[in-house]
Amino acid sequence: MSSTVTRIRLAAVAAAASIAVLAGCSSPAPSGNDASEAPCAPAKGKVTLQYWNTVPGMDQVVALWNKKNPDIQVETKNISNDQYGTIGNALKAGKAPELAQVGYDELPNLRTQNAFVDASACEAATAAESKFVPWTWSQASFGGTGVFAFPQDTGPMALYVRGDIFKQHGLTIPKTWDEYAADAQKLHSADPSLTITSFDPNNAEWFNGLLWQNSAEMYAYSGDKWHVSVASDQSKQVAEYWQKLIDAKLVRTDLAHGSTQMYAAYQKNQLATYVGAAWGYSMFRDNLPDQAGKWTIVPMPTWGSSAASGDWGGSTVAFMKGNKHLYESVKFNSWLNTDPEALALENKLGGLYPAATAGAKLPALSQGVPYYNNQKIFDVFADSSKNIDTSFTWGPTQKTVNLALQDAMAKATAGSGTLTDALSAAQEAALKSMKDQAIPAVAGK
Repeated sequence: MSSTVTRIRLAAVAAAASIAVLAGCSSPAPSGNDASEAPCAPAKGKVTLQYWNTVPGMDQVVALWNKKNPDIQVETKNISNDQYGTIGNALKAGKAPELAQVGYDELPNLRTQNAFVDASACEAATAAESKFVPWTWSQASFGGTGVFAFPQDTGPMALYVRGDIFKQHGLTIPKTWDEYAADAQKLHSADPSLTITSFDPNNAEWFNGLLWQNSAEMYAYSGDKWHVSVASDQSKQVAEYWQKLIDAKLVRTDLAHGSTQMYAAYQKNQLATYVGAAWGYSMFRDNLPDQAGKWTIVPMPTWGSSAASGDWGGSTVAFMKGNKHLYESVKFNSWLNTDPEALALENKLGGLYPAATAGAKLPALSQGVPYYNNQKIFDVFADSSKNIDTSFTWGPTQKTVNLALQDAMAKATAGSGTLTDALSAAQEAALKSMKDQAIPAVAGK
């Protein structure tokens, strides 16, 4: 994905399969201005909608809709270069599009800015709930308080492995993080130019996925206030683990995720694995074509005997403030994120892993993928989906928290402080940012 770097950093994509097994997550409504419910009536005459997103190939998906719907035309704009900056500026200027791609972790933050309109007046909007994996709908509707967005995709995580490198060094696929660390040491000892993976300190979303896997409850909502526990014991266990790998120089810390440098390192056989999400399958296929057949995808290493997995990324298509064509927007949004033909094309072109339950029935996702030696990789992601903690909640100032976490992680990888210190910095940033916005919050356990 050339728009890959920004798209990945903002956690915006995924690939498709049986994720209907994910059960409902209750996502409390954050403090802030609630979007008002807008009227829902068909327009008189032809309508043109604006849809902003970061998905590769989305223009072709939209073209399919436009061909079939001459009276509801959609113009798409790729905003990969500055997704939330572009959306924020448009909101301030009162020129927001009717629809925009918004990550689950950004929904609470934008809601405090009154960025959305409630589409509950549209019967088709409320009826759409049954078409999506429950936890995704709960996050997009803030626990059922309205219909502010339709879920688009999720990012169940797994481990991508260069099977030929592991075979060359006599290693078996690691099933636990302890085994993964042992393999990292063996690989680097055998070949100092080879490390097991990279740790990008400027990718908080990826790190949050690792925390999620270890049941790190970063936020909870009760007693009319947020309980912030970003620096919990579970989070610290993850931070200390990766700090040891960094200190021992068993992972690279100089490669931005999705960058040319990262792909070059993989091309030169300097990295043996990739800890990523379902949507990453198309990254390797499109950027490392000559490594076809060398990669396999397996479950994430686990913490002890726990089968828990994590989620990295995923987005919604939100109904933006000022939307005057809600009826038409709901029709397009529903087609875009539930129609089998649209879902199949989005998976093929952009690597999306649908949040719609219909994604489980896509023929392409039950077949082997040629690049991965015809492995049925989406079965792995489907199993990963079953093991994601669906009660995980994002805080209302997540963007600020992520920036603070990244800043402190960058310092830690440069030798100033540790990743545990970074968690503490993120915790402080969460509490301060909520206080600054008059959002009731206290430090959790």
